[in-house]
Amino acid sequence: MPAPDRAAEADERPPSPAVDRALTILETLVAADAPMTLTALAHAADVPLATCASIAQTLEIRGYASRTVVGRSHFWRPTLKLSGLAAQLDRKIDLSSLTQPFLRTLVDLTGMAAHVGVLEGTLVIYVAKVGAPGMVQFNTYPGKTAPFNLTALGRAVAAHLPEAALAPLLKRLIPGTGPNAVPVTPARMRAMLAEVRERGYAVEDEEEDAGIGCIAAPFFDAQGEVAGSIGVTGWVERVRGASLTEVVNAVTTQSALLSRELAAGRTP
Repeated sequence: MPAPDRAAEADERPPSPAVDRALTILETLVAADAPMTLTALAHAADVPLATCASIAQTLEIRGYASRTVVGRSHFWRPTLKLSGLAAQLDRKIDLSSLTQPFLRTLVDLTGMAAHVGVLEGTLVIYVAKVGAPGMVQFNTYPGKTAPFNLTALGRAVAAHLPEAALAPLLKRLIPGTGPNAVPVTPARMRAMLAEVRERGYAVEDEEEDAGIGCIAAPFFDAQGEVAGSIGVTGWVERVRGASLTEVVNAVTTQSALLSRELAAGRTP
């Protein structure tokens, strides 16, 4: 049996395990649907109980977490201090406001919901949305996150990442649950991203959810680096057959115009 690659294992470990654990605890609290006991929190975050207690207490002192005591149990939850930080960041990098005209144009041209996404680690974050007309609305909203490899928004960005940024993402691929989902491997994802890069847009066809299709294209900043993606979501028939060309033309045109806007320096 070949010896394990210790150098590769070391490269995958975070430089600061303490910070990594603290962020994991915070992310676990935010993702939870209800306040959590310390034992449940430690188990969900895969952090030793004593370490979890120290981190939770530090978050409480800094105002990022609070607890409610019921009998002998302590229930922890995140506070809105994170929202304050997010609001500060949003004021500095206000893609939501900047991209609204492009999103509204996409909705007018396609009749589909339009979104802007940015990549944070292995997740694509929906930072802006303009809903489609009509009564039927899709469960997307600013702040929603999804695995990058399951979404057209995420793939459109990942296709233009440098190798040093892409390689770690390919180690953390999430399998889809839609009817057209296929087993995900780094090699398969590399081939898919190469195709996205060549044609200029990404397509999701019932890979994450049944009946839902998405098309997205990247946009680039003044330095020519990928800054995010813009795309549309709707019933899957809109990303197939004759409708595909119409929707692709609309999405790629708006992504190019948005890139031109950023290249001209018209940022918030």
